[in-house]
Amino acid sequence: MVHEVPTGTDELVADLVAAIGPDRVLVGGGARHLYGRDSSIIDGGHSGPVCFPDSTEQVADCIRAAVAHGRDFVPRGAGTGLSGGAVPCNDPVVIATTRMNQIHEVDVERRIAWVGPGVVNLDLTRHLAGTGLHFAPDPSSQQASTIGGNTANNSGGPHCLAYGVTSAHVAAVEVVLSDASTVVLGEEVGDAVGYDLRGAFVGGEGTLGIATRIAVRLTPDPPVVMTLLLDFKSIVDAAEAVTGIIAAGIVPAALEIMDQKVVQAVEKFVSAGYPLDAGAVLIVELDGLPAGVAREVEIVKRVGADNGVGTVRVAADNAERELIWKGRKNAFGAIAHIAPRYYLHDTVVPRTRLAEVIEKVNAAAERHDLIVMNVFHAGDGNLHPLLMFDPREPGTLERVHAAGEEIVRIAIEAGGVLSGEHGIGLEKRRFMSLLFSPDDLAAQRALRDAFDPLGRANPLKVFPTGASCGDVVGLTEIPEGVWV
Repeated sequence: MVHEVPTGTDELVADLVAAIGPDRVLVGGGARHLYGRDSSIIDGGHSGPVCFPDSTEQVADCIRAAVAHGRDFVPRGAGTGLSGGAVPCNDPVVIATTRMNQIHEVDVERRIAWVGPGVVNLDLTRHLAGTGLHFAPDPSSQQASTIGGNTANNSGGPHCLAYGVTSAHVAAVEVVLSDASTVVLGEEVGDAVGYDLRGAFVGGEGTLGIATRIAVRLTPDPPVVMTLLLDFKSIVDAAEAVTGIIAAGIVPAALEIMDQKVVQAVEKFVSAGYPLDAGAVLIVELDGLPAGVAREVEIVKRVGADNGVGTVRVAADNAERELIWKGRKNAFGAIAHIAPRYYLHDTVVPRTRLAEVIEKVNAAAERHDLIVMNVFHAGDGNLHPLLMFDPREPGTLERVHAAGEEIVRIAIEAGGVLSGEHGIGLEKRRFMSLLFSPDDLAAQRALRDAFDPLGRANPLKVFPTGASCGDVVGLTEIPEGVWV
């Protein structure tokens, strides 16, 4: 990146440059445009100066300068977020933590690693090769997304079915608050005394402060891993098989579904040997002790047969296992030839209602004349319908947003929740009143105010509000008093 050196005519920019150096502050139109959005479909963010601190002290300096000049601040990692959580509203200081990418310490015996928020998720597990440990949360964006972003959104991933989402793997976090003070929430070992402020911070979407160092728990590599690929005539049959596997008393490491459209797109991309005529495929990963895994493989085969499975492919070695997963992990990139853009949802529904909800989601997309492709964490009911569209076609965005709203309502009516891992951000803030009562929202706001009484940390995110974020949302807010 070519750095544009600020002129210093703006007092805020001058203070930021004085604090962290001219090569760490960007103010040009190109940079502000680039950092004015994330990977969501939300366009039109308005960024102020973009800062690249490389230490806790520099993050505090950036926050101190922003607040002194009456400006908000927005933390940003790799920009892979899908809910608009990193989209800056109304010219805040954007604090990008990507240069804070050091793995500070790895304690193999205690299974703890201290890392910077800019460490890429997959890089940590690669760094741990040979130790017998890995970092369990594995979002599909793990090749690019940072642990700071994973922490902000409490990200999940295929293997979080058995091992839990990011919150279960964060022991402690060093945070700079909106008054530029630094605190450590949680403990490396055991539980912190008093309230679980660490738990409140993880998933706070940058509205409570900025993480500058994170102590993550490391997970032992399992003795045996078996990966199965089952194909079915329909996605409904695959969903019923998921319910049957869990009902049989098995909690696999992962349970992932891809429908036929996704399978066909992915197979062209990675040549994983997926059956192109299948209505859907189910990836089942089992791990543990050899005898237990062998028994579970047979149970999965039986449940598959009870639900009309076509073939059951068991990966013969690690190379074949990685190829099966390569297709799943690259699904979102593989569909780029279908349409220029897609809108990816992540509502969660009870597993027992997966089949019913998938049919309703597909019907909703058809009503709005959209192509929908389904690839999702079936084991924990975390849906990922992709609505494909071309924004250059008149009226398309309106249809996409209408279908998206219908999908949210379908999930809530089925007893589900708004998000499994992407967060609320700007995308779903207007739907919060569908799930939470006014008292619920007031309690959540009180928590946010306790961390950020200045109201400067990533404002206008998460909560329903009439306040504008420029033209980034462009949708009518649902009144706060309306909830189900």
